[in-house]
Amino acid sequence: MNRASDTIPKFASEAEERAFWESHDSSEHIDWSKAEKVRLPNLKPSSTSISLRLPNSLLERIKVAAGKRDVPYQSLIKVWLAEKLDTAGPQR
Repeated sequence: MNRASDTIPKFASEAEERAFWESHDSSEHIDWSKAEKVRLPNLKPSSTSISLRLPNSLLERIKVAAGKRDVPYQSLIKVWLAEKLDTAGPQR
């Protein structure tokens, strides 16, 4: 399926490549029928560290709750924040 006229260009940046694929159909460049599934077991989602100031009493309550669940308190905070956002629905 790869025709000579459908060669993938060289990109100067990731942004340029992203713009290209947003406006081009990959099936014109790649024969997806020959694609194989792959596993990337060591791939981790991107994350960013933040600093968050909490009152000592609140942090202690969070640590107690995490201890009862036998999970790190940082993990419990992430779960609680995600749950809150999921139940809050879309915000404007």
